Amino acid sequence: MNPLLVNVAELLRRPGSERVVEVDIPIADLGVDDPTRFAGDAEVSVRLRLDALSDGIVVDGVLRTSWIGVCRRCLVDTSGVVESDVHELYQRVVTAADAFEIVGEQLDLRPVVRELVLLDAPSTPLCRIDCAGLCPNCGVDRNLEDCECEPPPVDPRWSALDVLKEEGFKRP
Repeated sequence: MNPLLVNVAELLRRPGSERVVEVDIPIADLGVDDPTRFAGDAEVSVRLRLDALSDGIVVDGVLRTSWIGVCRRCLVDTSGVVESDVHELYQRVVTAADAFEIVGEQLDLRPVVRELVLLDAPSTPLCRIDCAGLCPNCGVDRNLEDCECEPPPVDPRWSALDVLKEEGFKRP
C-alpha cells in the first residue's frame, strides 16, 4: 500500500475543499537506496495540505528527513535534518507550465516527495558552516588544533577578487 497515493475524486468535485496528508514513510519506500546519504532506517515526515481549485489541486507543505554523510572539509562523520518546502500544482488539463497532470482520480505524491528529498539533502555536507578543514600539508584537523605549516602560496590570478573582497563588494 502506498500512503502517498491519494484519492482526490471528492476534492475535484468540490473546489475550495481541502485534505491533509500526514504520514511518516520509510525512505526505502520512495525507492531511495543511498547509504552514503541516508541511514537505512531513515524516514520522511510528510505534512501536506491539498487544496482543491476549479481546475486542479494545490499541494503545499513540508517534508523532513534525516541525512548522514562525511564532512567535505574535515572528513568527520556528520548528520542533520533537511526540511523541504512543497509547493506544487496538479491539473487534469495542464495549462500552467509548471503543473503536473492528474491522471484518473488518484494523485501519486511519491515522485515529488522523492525528488525533493534527493535534491535538498546535501550530497557534500559540512559538519558546521565554519569548518576549518584539514591542513593540506600536515593533515591536522584545524577545528581541533592549530598547526605550524606555512599557508599555501596565493595564485596571483585571483588577486583581483581579493581587491573586491577588501572593498566589501556585494552582489547586486
